[in-house]
Amino acid sequence: MRQYKQDKSNVSSRIINIATVAVAIGVSAILIAVSTSQGLQREIQKKTSVFNGQILVTLFENNESQVSLQSFKDDFALRDQILNMPTVERIHSVALKAGMLKANQEFEGVLFKGVSQNFQWESISEFLTQGVYPELAEEASNEILISEIILTRLGLSLGDSVNAFFQNESGLRLPKRRKFKVVGVYSSGFPDIDQSLVYLNIQQIQVLNNWQLDQIGGYEVFVDEFNLVNETADLIYNKLPSELNSIPIQDRYSSIFKWIALFDFNVAIILIIMILVGVINMATALLVLILERSRMVGVLKALGSNNALIQKIFLYNALLIISKGLFWGNLIGLGFYFSQSYLGWIKLDPITYFVTKAPVFITLMEVVVLNLFFLSISLVLLWIPSQIILRISPSKVLRYQ
Repeated sequence: MRQYKQDKSNVSSRIINIATVAVAIGVSAILIAVSTSQGLQREIQKKTSVFNGQILVTLFENNESQVSLQSFKDDFALRDQILNMPTVERIHSVALKAGMLKANQEFEGVLFKGVSQNFQWESISEFLTQGVYPELAEEASNEILISEIILTRLGLSLGDSVNAFFQNESGLRLPKRRKFKVVGVYSSGFPDIDQSLVYLNIQQIQVLNNWQLDQIGGYEVFVDEFNLVNETADLIYNKLPSELNSIPIQDRYSSIFKWIALFDFNVAIILIIMILVGVINMATALLVLILERSRMVGVLKALGSNNALIQKIFLYNALLIISKGLFWGNLIGLGFYFSQSYLGWIKLDPITYFVTKAPVFITLMEVVVLNLFFLSISLVLLWIPSQIILRISPSKVLRYQ
């Protein structure tokens, strides 16, 4: 009889250990999935926004073009009106023009982005790898900021001069030619940006397009919180003249934002699967505990305990098992988070994911909510298998000594 009880105890102990491991794996997988999903979403949103603006205010004629086909007058009153909106953080004027860089017998098609004095270079400071930013205060400065990819392809070095060619408006004359000096190099890790974007003084674009100094291609607007972009774009549109439009970045790069929106669906699937795995294993462990202690249940019932009280006893034991699993799961999940955050040991293909290493992001509140959600759902679902207590009859389980 003693050997039988020992074997039973060993069986239940193994099942409880399996359930604990299942909970730990489930919680750690959820934390890893949520942190990597949010990290990748935020990083792609950040890079897309900081190099293109979160909201673009421009003429309707420029809607479907990457370059500034038509110009409009830089209205200081309109700019101040937009800047004074409660959700707007900053605004600056821009002008875009396609062109070609030539150096060492190499050609590279690029997109020149002219920015004005109110452009904040600090917004892209983390991407600067060499040199300094172009001078914007000096009239028609010939300094440019290019990417490491363009620098390498053209065989250039910091401080070198490079020839640039632009299409002549008449279409019959030779291309317009300018000589620029490379004063800074950046690397965003975003191939679409690094392969084409070149920063320079907006006055260079104005001269090339034969514009007046108060003519621009558009405004780039940034808001305090990314989730306010669409709402702010609508508010700005209501204040604009009839010829201007405000375009949120989600509309300009809809394919990218639809792609990263799928991450939330994938995380939801992982969340459901991991909770089901954890609950199924916990349900098995709970059933084994109840059946193993059926004599104890019979004694408690014979002494007058009701079913609800006995269920609470077993659910409390299940809570202890789940809590142990949560502890180890959080240890593994947060260990991955901090190691990836500081060491970046998981690398990604930038052509596919637009980043070189897997970014992670999760808040303490989200960790607490995920744990409470996992715990509450598990206990609610475990109430179902605990109903077997109702079927245990004291007269049957206490019949034999």
